Amino acid sequence: MRKLAAVAGAVGLFVGGVGVAAADSWHHVALFKTTGAEFAEGMYKWEPPEVRQGAFHIKGELRDIGLNDNHNVYLLVKVHGYEWNRFNGVQKKNVWIDKFIYDGASRYTNTAEVRVCQNRGSLHPDNCSPTKSFKRK
Repeated sequence: MRKLAAVAGAVGLFVGGVGVAAADSWHHVALFKTTGAEFAEGMYKWEPPEVRQGAFHIKGELRDIGLNDNHNVYLLVKVHGYEWNRFNGVQKKNVWIDKFIYDGASRYTNTAEVRVCQNRGSLHPDNCSPTKSFKRK
């Protein structure tokens, strides 16, 4: 009887663990694109509370696709309505981005927003893709 109870407990823990792993797994994002810039092969996941305060973890390739325009590109990410975090690319190159964004005052992050932009200098407004919002489920 004890063996049966132990097996049932182990199966319950295994099934529960699979659910947690699925909740924290990587999710693909659609291509973020604007004139001269794109964020491709993007993936994100929500970290558990004990990993960097439950950060929003995003990774992908930031690409300068306007090779002859002499403008840089950058990725903007913000959580909980705070200021945007800017991750710069390199002109005429692709840069791999792998970043954790979190609110240090919270146990975990619930919301995030992401967009990619082309820096057109001080005289022209920057080109940015539409902002995509994410929510922890």
